[in-house]
Amino acid sequence: MARQAAGDDERNAVIASVSGRVAAVSPDGAVVEVGGIGLAVQCTPGTIARLQVGEGARLSTSLVVREDSLTLYGFADDDERQLFELLQTANGVGPRLAQAVLAIHPPREVRRAVSMADVKALMQVPGIGKKGAERLILELRDRLGTTTTDTQLDGAATGGLPSVTPVAPWRDQLSSALVGLGWTSKEADGAVAELAPFADEQIVATGSVEVAVLLRQALRMLGRP
Repeated sequence: MARQAAGDDERNAVIASVSGRVAAVSPDGAVVEVGGIGLAVQCTPGTIARLQVGEGARLSTSLVVREDSLTLYGFADDDERQLFELLQTANGVGPRLAQAVLAIHPPREVRRAVSMADVKALMQVPGIGKKGAERLILELRDRLGTTTTDTQLDGAATGGLPSVTPVAPWRDQLSSALVGLGWTSKEADGAVAELAPFADEQIVATGSVEVAVLLRQALRMLGRP
């Protein structure tokens, strides 16, 4: 266990962030040029939507080392990266599932869901069932921390009930991601409209829809493999 912990510390210290020109974006990530080297970074749709090819960007990153691969995960800020790493300390949570959590919920909502034992909110994440959500709550409740100041301010504004920062509607996330990938706003809006029936069916059936899945479908519709 000591060796594993040491390895994790080294991993986290290797590449804590990258800053450079965005050379390319895709449904699953981006390529950021740093010192003449293009680094492939896996990102959530929300993070991808903020990136523009040819412009500068800074991403907080976490390097996941496996026997047969090195995968760099990128995040909008240090808080997302730290939560990504902390989520993986729970049994059964790997980097892809941790990233899926952050693709559905912002860090503040994850902390709220865990601290308030909101099983349904965590079950909105593809790959997390009821037992998995309950396990996350049990294992992470004392480790995630809370945003006391935000909760107090929200309580004063809402009569004592804390408010939650909502995740951007899937339409906005998908449209922004498509525009970031080089499509026009008109083309993005058209793809969103065509995918709306499918997305609505998923929301009715499961309570959520995965933007990454919609983005891949939209790219196929628009003629990009």
